[in-house]
Amino acid sequence: MGRSGSGVERRHTVGTGDARDRLVTAAYELFSQRGVQAVGIDAIIERSGVARQTMYRHFASKQDLVLAFLERREQLWTRDWLEAEVARRASDPREQLLAIFDVFDSWFRARDFEGCSFINVLLEHPGGGNPVHRAAVAYLAGIRQFLEDLARQAGIPDAQSFAREWHILMKGSIIAADEGDRDAAMRAKKVGALLLQAATQSAISVQGRRPRKKAADTGAIR
Repeated sequence: MGRSGSGVERRHTVGTGDARDRLVTAAYELFSQRGVQAVGIDAIIERSGVARQTMYRHFASKQDLVLAFLERREQLWTRDWLEAEVARRASDPREQLLAIFDVFDSWFRARDFEGCSFINVLLEHPGGGNPVHRAAVAYLAGIRQFLEDLARQAGIPDAQSFAREWHILMKGSIIAADEGDRDAAMRAKKVGALLLQAATQSAISVQGRRPRKKAADTGAIR
């Protein structure tokens, strides 16, 4: 895993722990660096030091190993790194939303920047009925829920739609960084600041509206 400069620290080391953990750790490092399609079972077995027969006792297929990789990616990348770094950098929800791109900026500039594994898996497994595809979609939805929670805390009226818009900025900046634009996070942050300003103004407008009072009933007989 170990992204230098990105704030993500290596949580596991191949060669330690039980066989299943060593397999998932080896898969994590290889899949995140090279993609799922490019890595075969033999490479994972060699890196983990686990016998083939032992591997198949834990994982019936490569697909099962990919699912385990995505689960660990969600824990290490989304929870332990992204969400933790955002909380460390800011306390106000609006500032936390913008801080996402500061976190991304360090990540994009790391020499071993590898892109978003969830996006990569979606591109490699485009079929909506594929379990791997569905898992990647679910983990991306988890990131979006994190954004929605921040938007709601910030008082943004339509937090769900805002989260989707913010997530598009995040994913777009990752793709741009993959293309070689190391300033992509800061470009996205500028756009995000405008989006956040518009959403904040909308929230103020909504709060400023007052329901019209009903006309008083004078009781006059006409």
